[in-house]
Amino acid sequence: QVQLVESGGGLVQPGGSLRLSCAASGSIFIIYRMGWYRQAPGKQRELVATITRSGSRNYADAVKGRFTISRDNAKNTVYLQMNSLKPEDTAVYYCNVDGINTYWGQGTQVTVSS
Repeated sequence: QVQLVESGGGLVQPGGSLRLSCAASGSIFIIYRMGWYRQAPGKQRELVATITRSGSRNYADAVKGRFTISRDNAKNTVYLQMNSLKPEDTAVYYCNVDGINTYWGQGTQVTVSS
C-alpha cells in the first residue's frame, strides 16, 4: 500500500507564489521519477514538471522560468515552487510517482485570482 499526501494548495493573487509538497509513504521500494500534473476545469490533465532520481528536470513550456521542481530522496518527497502565478495556472495539481508501479495523489486545488 502506497500513500501520497499532498499539501500547499490554496488561493493566491496573480503574481504570487505557492509551494506544493507531496510525501510518499508505504510499500515503496524505489522511486524513479516524481512529478506534478494539473487539470483545469474542462481540460485534460497535463504535465507540469518531473524530476528523476538523479535530479534531471523537465518542465512544461507554460511554466518554464516560473516553477521549480525539487525532491528529497531521503524523505520520498517532491516539491513544486510556483512563482509569478497567473490565472491560467488555476487547476487541481496532482502528484505523480513512478516506482515499480505508478501512483497518483488525491490532488490539491490551486486558484489564482484577484
